[in-house]
Amino acid sequence: MTSPSSRPDWVPPEAGAEFATRVVAGTPARAVPGAQRKRRGPDDVPALAAAIRTGDRGALARGITLIESRAVTHRAAADELLRTLSPHSGGAVRVGITGPPGAGKSTFIDALGTLLCTAGKKVAVLSVDPSSPITHGSILGDKARMEKLSRQPNAFIRPSPSGCELGGVARRTRETIVLCEAAGFDVVVVETVGVGQSEVLVRGMVDCFLVLLLAGAGDELQGIKKGIIELADVLAVNKADGDNRTRAEAARREFSRALHYLAAPEGAWQPPVLACSAYTNEGVPEVWAAVERFVAYARGQGSFELRRREQALAWLEALVDEGLREAFAAQPAAARLRRELAQQVASGQLPAPTAARQLLAAAGMTQPSA
Repeated sequence: MTSPSSRPDWVPPEAGAEFATRVVAGTPARAVPGAQRKRRGPDDVPALAAAIRTGDRGALARGITLIESRAVTHRAAADELLRTLSPHSGGAVRVGITGPPGAGKSTFIDALGTLLCTAGKKVAVLSVDPSSPITHGSILGDKARMEKLSRQPNAFIRPSPSGCELGGVARRTRETIVLCEAAGFDVVVVETVGVGQSEVLVRGMVDCFLVLLLAGAGDELQGIKKGIIELADVLAVNKADGDNRTRAEAARREFSRALHYLAAPEGAWQPPVLACSAYTNEGVPEVWAAVERFVAYARGQGSFELRRREQALAWLEALVDEGLREAFAAQPAAARLRRELAQQVASGQLPAPTAARQLLAAAGMTQPSA
């Protein structure tokens, strides 16, 4: 006999058969005389916030899990937690690190984070791991490459799945930054998925955007491509060690020349191009010194506060977009019409723009065209 089952409440309403997880009734365990059952119930939000403020890493991990949850029942508690901790955030230096696959991002963060922890700073690393577009699963293996940093008492490493979000970051990266800053971390590092030129969303979340480069990954033309390179505040050619040292230095010179084609206004920050080796730690202190110089420059020019305000507005817009999508998906009539129109679009009977306008009109979000 098959036990009755249901979908978890975190499964999106419009989800298909790829969400195979089911919730079934549990079988009560046989009581053991004298044994006490230990089960942690839902966190009390004020107590959880207070624990995070003391730097309790276990509480911080539970708080991040709460805000990352898609369950409707967790949303009110997540909002309350953010409201409580937001006034205590904003004190950390936020650094976004990206680069092509194989650039050594995790190894570099391991070396940089260890350097900062040794200097007495508290470092939080938010590592974003790519999610499969088929199974929606993630390996979350970046933490395994941060062996030295994971042993530092002043470090906190949180791998999160990208959830197929675009831009190289996770769905709740902004909220996670708030929690880490409220926990007293001095530096928050966001490691992106690392997929290419379009991975720029993280720049709208951090104070300094650091791009790691590889020797032999392209000529000067790669350096002048619009997108990720022209948004970088600091660039570093990694793996400048051993037989690759000469090639790395040549790549550094090529990218430096390429940046001249992206001439900044007079008096503006000129992004430095450095060479470093996360394996030997050579050049890593110089990269961090460049980050500190940029942050000091931004504070002196007033662009630091302007960037933070723009980040807050971008966060607002992202949440509004997400709320509109969820409100649309929650309407049963719109969901039924969507299935019908999807069949017509797939068969070529109806153009996709026309179907989209009909769906939005059915949901009351736009006026049908004449």
